[in-house]
Amino acid sequence: MYIIKRTVLVTGASSGIGRAIARDLLQQGHHVIGISRDSSKFIRQQANFTPVQLDLSRLNDIPQSIRELEQAFPGIDAAVLCAGRGQFGSVEEFSYAQIEDLISLNFTSQAFLVKALLPALKRKEHSDLIFIGSEAALKGSRKGTVYCAAKFAVRGFTQALREECGKSNLRVCLVNPGMVKTEFFEQLSFEPGDDQSNYIEPEDVADAVSYVLNSRAQIVIDEINLSPLNKVVKFKKA
Repeated sequence: MYIIKRTVLVTGASSGIGRAIARDLLQQGHHVIGISRDSSKFIRQQANFTPVQLDLSRLNDIPQSIRELEQAFPGIDAAVLCAGRGQFGSVEEFSYAQIEDLISLNFTSQAFLVKALLPALKRKEHSDLIFIGSEAALKGSRKGTVYCAAKFAVRGFTQALREECGKSNLRVCLVNPGMVKTEFFEQLSFEPGDDQSNYIEPEDVADAVSYVLNSRAQIVIDEINLSPLNKVVKFKKA
């Protein structure tokens, strides 16, 4: 299959799913612009990779940063939005500030990024916006009130955005993985079980993103749900 080389912006590119996606795209020969909160995590230079330090929790910094990126890289024709974090507990266990912070990073920052990127992407002959969502966008769960709310918001946003962009050549896709074996769980009280059937590898999500980006331009892949074969949760000892 002949792959058209793209210029792809990837958020959350320094770890986990974002890093796996960036690595896979680089292996295919695409130019990757990797956004992360701490670009020092990219310890060696790599051809076709441009690290960009941007803290997406600082919402007011996003519009100007994207304007500068688009001026420096006018060829950007795809974005994969991976950045986010998990925090779980009943709503009563959250402070007001924690609710605001989690919603801001996991949803509002993505809306800001899209608003900044959208005009240029819609002018391209072929462009893609791919959101990395979560199985938490499909069903609410106990201790997931705030996290699920953010992911449900992302899902509704992508569905409406797809309709808004229907007359352009911009495709919008949402990928909803189940539990992925990454650093995501390091600060949480639970993690997927130890058996390989209990989790998704970040490379599995990267494969799904690659499939979307390299698919025929005349089709839209609306949503992909990825689940481990056997869902097993392991709780860590306090």
